Amino acid sequence: MASSATTEPGPPLWRRFARELNHGSLGWAIGLAVIVASMLNPIFITPFPALLGRTLFVALAVVLAYHLAGLWSASFVPRWLMQALAVVIVAPAATFAAYLLATSGDTKAILDNPYRMLGFLWIAGCAMVLGVLVALGAVVRERDARAKSLALQFELERGRLERRALDARLELLRAQIEPHFLFNTLANVQALVETGSPRAAPVLGSLIAYLRATLPRLKDGAQATLADELDLVRAYLELMHLRMPDRLDYSVDVDASVLDQRFPPMALLTLVENAIRHGVDPSEEGGRVDVGGIRETGGGAVRLWVADTGIGLRGNTSSGTGLANLRERLQGTFGASATLTLQPREPRGMRAEIRFEASA
Repeated sequence: MASSATTEPGPPLWRRFARELNHGSLGWAIGLAVIVASMLNPIFITPFPALLGRTLFVALAVVLAYHLAGLWSASFVPRWLMQALAVVIVAPAATFAAYLLATSGDTKAILDNPYRMLGFLWIAGCAMVLGVLVALGAVVRERDARAKSLALQFELERGRLERRALDARLELLRAQIEPHFLFNTLANVQALVETGSPRAAPVLGSLIAYLRATLPRLKDGAQATLADELDLVRAYLELMHLRMPDRLDYSVDVDASVLDQRFPPMALLTLVENAIRHGVDPSEEGGRVDVGGIRETGGGAVRLWVADTGIGLRGNTSSGTGLANLRERLQGTFGASATLTLQPREPRGMRAEIRFEASA
C-alpha cells in the first residue's frame, strides 16, 4: 500500500545560496585578502593595488566555491569535506585565472616567468591554507551552534513536558479533594435529616443552590481567582451557619487588592472546612471562624488565614492527607516558596495561614 505522506519541498536553490552567502563571510574574505596582500607586498614587485586585486579576486572565488559546495549533499561525502575540497581546488584555479587576466590570457607569460610562478604559488598557497582553516573553523562553529540549538530545544521540550506533568498532578489532587468536600457536606445534611431537624429542608435547599453555582467552577482551575474562592467560602460558611445557627459565627475580610490573584480552587475552602469539622463542630460551645487576607508591605507576597475558636489541634492533624495535598497544590501553583502553616491560638482554637508570592 502506497504511503500518503509527502515530503515538503525545500527552499529554492538560489535562496539557500543567498542565505549561505551572508555579509559575514564576504567580510571575512575581504579582510583576509587585504591581510595577505599586505604580508606579500614586501616580496612582490607587483604594485600593491594590482596585488590586492588578485587576492580579492581569489578570496571571493574561494568564498563562492565554499558556499556552493555547501549546497551539494551526498550520503557518502560529508558536507565539510566537500567544502574543504572545493577550497583546495578553486584556490589555485582562481589564482591562475587572476594571472591570466593580468597577462591578457598569455599562458607562456606565466609559466616561463619564474617571478610570476613564485607569485602564483604564494597567493595560491596562502588561499588554500587560510581557506581550509577558515572552512574548518566555520564547520566547528556551525556544529557548536547546532548543538546549542538542540540543547535549547531539549530544554523547551522538557519544560513543556514538566508543565504537562504538573497540570496532570494538580488535576489529580483536585479530583481527590472535590469528592472529599462534597461527601462531608452531604454527611452534614444527612445528620440533620436523621435527627428530624426543621432546618434540614432549608439547608438542603442551600446546598442544592450552592452546588449548582460552584460545580462549574471546580473544572475551571486555570482561570480561578481569589475572588472566586471567597465566593465559595462565603457560600459554604452560610450553609454551615444554617446548619448550626447558635454555634457558628463567621466573618470574611480580605483586602480588595488581592482579589484578582489567581488561586487554586477549594484551597482556602479546605481550611475553612477543616476549621468547622475539626474545631468548631466538636466543641460544645461552638465557635467562630474568621477568614482574612492582606498583601504584605511592598506587594511581594500575599497572606491568607483561617482562624477559629474551636477545640484546637488534636493529634497529628497538621500532617493529614488533605493538608498534604493542599501544600502540594499551592507549591504547584505558586512555586516552592508557597507555605501553609498551622498554629494554635490562645485560649483555644487554631490559625491556618497560606503565604505565596503575588503574581504580576
